[in-house]
Amino acid sequence: MTAHHPAPIATEALSALLALVYQGPLEATPWGSFLEQLRQRLDASFITLVLRNPEHERPGLIVNASTHGPLLPGEPSYSEYYYSICPFLDWPADQVATADQVMGSEVWLAHDFYRNYLQPLDLRHVLVANMVTNAGMHCALFASRGHAGPDFDTQETALVRLLLPHVQQAVDLHSAVDQLDSERQLYAATIDRLMVGTVILDENGRKLRCNSAAQRLFDEGDGLVCRQEKLCAYVSHENRALQQAVQTVLRHRQRGLDELEVLTLSRPSGEMPLNLLLRPIPLNYQAGKGTRRPAVALFIRDPADSPQASRHLLRSLFQLTPTETEVAMLVMDGQTLDETADALGVSRNTVRAHLRGVFAKTGATRQAQLVKTLLNSVASLG
Repeated sequence: MTAHHPAPIATEALSALLALVYQGPLEATPWGSFLEQLRQRLDASFITLVLRNPEHERPGLIVNASTHGPLLPGEPSYSEYYYSICPFLDWPADQVATADQVMGSEVWLAHDFYRNYLQPLDLRHVLVANMVTNAGMHCALFASRGHAGPDFDTQETALVRLLLPHVQQAVDLHSAVDQLDSERQLYAATIDRLMVGTVILDENGRKLRCNSAAQRLFDEGDGLVCRQEKLCAYVSHENRALQQAVQTVLRHRQRGLDELEVLTLSRPSGEMPLNLLLRPIPLNYQAGKGTRRPAVALFIRDPADSPQASRHLLRSLFQLTPTETEVAMLVMDGQTLDETADALGVSRNTVRAHLRGVFAKTGATRQAQLVKTLLNSVASLG
């Protein structure tokens, strides 16, 4: 058995560990740096953070740091089966202890979880800390050491106990960030379907990011382009107006005003002008020089575009037939009866008959009212 003499953790080392705990939610592999540093500190073979236990219809969310890297070749998966026989699930939250301390060495070494899962990985000693965060999330932190090493001692247990409330708080932060990111993706996808281009500009008026609708407009180069992260209009005087509008909104932001700027941009193709709306993004904190922060939100509408309504939702919403749905989609896109007939390969009278069915099922009495009803329906949000 190898000698193991842990040193008391210095203030600087503890501070560094805590910094990694709170950095964890922002890492590509959440808490990967923290787990590796803790593994080295404890001289452990594995440190495992279980953020979500595996269940019947979804995999677990588990992060590992080990002497072999993130994954050990041939490692058995902590699957639903091993989860079901894990003896640590019912341990009280916030208790930090080793398997030998709680179960006794004889019982622990006879347990199926040890014999079937840990022993093949040459893991003998396990330090367990179950957690329930303030937001009610159940998670766990495990440290494992091989057969050649000693069990985890009181000093190591005390370190994990000291870190535990910080890990719990960071897990809640990760959950909140994850939830916000999911909501952002949902709203972004909805804005894309509504054919609204969105561009986020930094404090120098340069593009930080944009959605696919805006990128499509830039790629077409029909009235508005992005050159070296700077938005430029096609007509010189309109470009000056655009740059002035950006600077005006930036000044509004500095003064804490939520005032908008709007303008239209001509297009070399002769299509209807693009509509732009600019609004400030509130200044919530100061950042160092060189840090690019969102400052202006710019929204672009092409009047020629129509929201991308879902055929399935349109049919379900108004109980339309397949052909009525196609007619409704073309009417929403501004097509005339003749253009709709050509697109569907049917006669004008056939289109008129299907259109009567659409009128009856939507409750509209005029074509303008029908278009408004279809465009304002939830079918464009699906």
